[in-house]
Amino acid sequence: MEGKAYFSIAEVAQILGLSRTAVYNKVKKRQIEAIRIGRSFAISDETIKKLIKSIKGSPLGDKEKKEIDKVVARTINEYGETLKRLGAE
Repeated sequence: MEGKAYFSIAEVAQILGLSRTAVYNKVKKRQIEAIRIGRSFAISDETIKKLIKSIKGSPLGDKEKKEIDKVVARTINEYGETLKRLGAE
């Protein structure tokens, strides 16, 4: 990120590990600060640094942990045998 002041939505998506659509929607909802340049958006490196810091600095809450546990249990229930076979290979 050094040496570049602004990034496109596609670049921010790659940096954050999100889809371009997700980043675009967050920009449109003003969850991510961006400036409009013609038909495109530009996101500053400072904004990206804040986003990364907030992502790394926010551990999962109890609600998120329970939701993840529920999804994992459902996946194991539905695909347990397949996962065992894949693990054996």
